[in-house]
Amino acid sequence: MAEAGDFLPPFAALRAFHAAARHGRFRDAARDLGVTESAVSHQIRRLEKLVRVRLFDRNGPHVRLTAKGRRYFAAIDPALLKIAEATRALTGPRERGQVALTLPPSLAMLWLIPRLSAFEAAFPDIDLQLNTTTRVVDLRREQVGLAIRHGQGAWPDVEAGFLFAETAMPVCRPGYVLEGAADDPAAALAASRLIVNGYFPDEWTEWARARGIGDPSMANTLRFETQEQVLAAAEEGLGVAIGRSPLVDGRIASGALEAPFGASAFAHAAYYLCRAPAVTPTAGARRVARWLREFGEEG
Repeated sequence: MAEAGDFLPPFAALRAFHAAARHGRFRDAARDLGVTESAVSHQIRRLEKLVRVRLFDRNGPHVRLTAKGRRYFAAIDPALLKIAEATRALTGPRERGQVALTLPPSLAMLWLIPRLSAFEAAFPDIDLQLNTTTRVVDLRREQVGLAIRHGQGAWPDVEAGFLFAETAMPVCRPGYVLEGAADDPAAALAASRLIVNGYFPDEWTEWARARGIGDPSMANTLRFETQEQVLAAAEEGLGVAIGRSPLVDGRIASGALEAPFGASAFAHAAYYLCRAPAVTPTAGARRVARWLREFGEEG
């Protein structure tokens, strides 16, 4: 008589199948499990060989469950959740692990903080410690697990991975710039007051040259030192500012601001997720990094 164990596949193969079925991509499943994409692919081939059934249809980087794969996932998903719940009940509540993340203040205010509720709901066991600063933090010496940095991606003594690109575009309160401004941006800017970001003092000149128009007049400008202040002034109808995506995306989506000349891609920097080299990240830091990369892919 066959024992129940005779039909139990290796748990690593089950986890790989479960993660790939949830994410729809082996790459994302690998990030979730903290293994390589090839390891996920190997475990799923191992499972398919064991059950003698094709579980996924492969289509480039994406995978889709076959009919039998969907039935198998529906059957094992509740079982894996019960295993997780039983283990959690047995071990008791876990202490909240701390993960230190340093990032620019503008990025924290305009991009990360609006997403923190979603983070806390997804990771109630992680205490995310934010250090908002424009200073380049020594990650190893100050024992900071992760950093988001703005630049070209080359800093000494860090491992940097691309997080998301940056684009820059003029923005203003809806109706501040008259309709048809996109047809003659030089004239529209000449009739507007420009708002200058002190951190990027040449951004108006860079934008104009990227659009092939003359340098705008910098007379009668308003100057602020942070992106939050610049965008707040634009919302109040005080002038036209350079907004940087994705930091400005939320305000454009809500209708608080508009981009009268359309989007531009002249920004020469991007955001990178960094950590100290030769330092093994904690499990919590790996989970936070995976969460940040997922939002980075969304832009």
